Amino acid sequence: MDFAGAIGQIGQAQPESTRGMPQVAFSGRSNVGKSSLINRLLGRTRTAIARVSAQPGKTQEINFYLVRAEPADFILVDLPGYGYAKVPRELRDKWQPLIHGFLSRSTELAGVVQLIDLRTGPTADDLKSVDYLAELGVPTLFAFTKADKLGKLEGEKAFAKAVKTLGIDPEQAIAFSAPKGTGREELLDTLGSLLFPEPSGDEDGEAGATAGGPEDATDGDAGAGPEGEPPPAEA
Repeated sequence: MDFAGAIGQIGQAQPESTRGMPQVAFSGRSNVGKSSLINRLLGRTRTAIARVSAQPGKTQEINFYLVRAEPADFILVDLPGYGYAKVPRELRDKWQPLIHGFLSRSTELAGVVQLIDLRTGPTADDLKSVDYLAELGVPTLFAFTKADKLGKLEGEKAFAKAVKTLGIDPEQAIAFSAPKGTGREELLDTLGSLLFPEPSGDEDGEAGATAGGPEDATDGDAGAGPEGEPPPAEA
C-alpha cells in the first residue's frame, strides 16, 4: 500500500493518481480504532502506514492510499474522525464541508465502511453520520471495533444491540479486533464484493453480483450534521 496524496482544502481536487480507480472510504469517531483497523486489514502490523495516535484529532486531511490487490488495485480513503471536543471549532467547521464535498462528488466511491466501537455502541454522532450516508445513498458496511475488549457472550449481546439501534441487517456488520485479527478475512471478502462486483446474467438477461475480493490486500510487506452534512470531523 502506498500513500497517494491528500485533500486538505475545500474544493481541492483528488490526487491525479487516484482518478478512475474504485474507492472505499473509512469513517468513524476519533479514537474508534480506525488506523489500527486499516493497518491490520492490509497486513501492516509492523510498519504501519495509517498513523496510530494516542491523541485523537491528528488526522486533519482526507488521505488516499493505493492498495495493490487481486483482482485489481483500489483506493482506500481515510476520512478525518469526528466527535473529539478538544479540536478547535474552526477546524471542525473546515472539515465538515471538506468531507461533504468528497462524499457527495466522488464518482469512484463504491461505498463507506462505518466504524463503531462495539463497547459503547452507536453514539449520537455515529447515528448522524449513518443518517448522512443514507441521505447520500452511499452503500455502507459497518465494522464494530475493539471486539477483543469484550467476552464472547458480552460481545454477542453488544453486537445485537448495536445492530438493533442502527436498524440494519446483521449481515451488514462485522465484529473486528485489530490486535487479534478477528473479522479481517470477512471484511476483505465483503470489500471485494463491494469494489469488484462480478455481474452474472441469467436467461432473462438479469444481472447480479457475487463476492470477489482483494484477497491479498497488502503491499507485500506482510454522519450527518445540520442541513445534510456529516458530523464535525476531528480524527
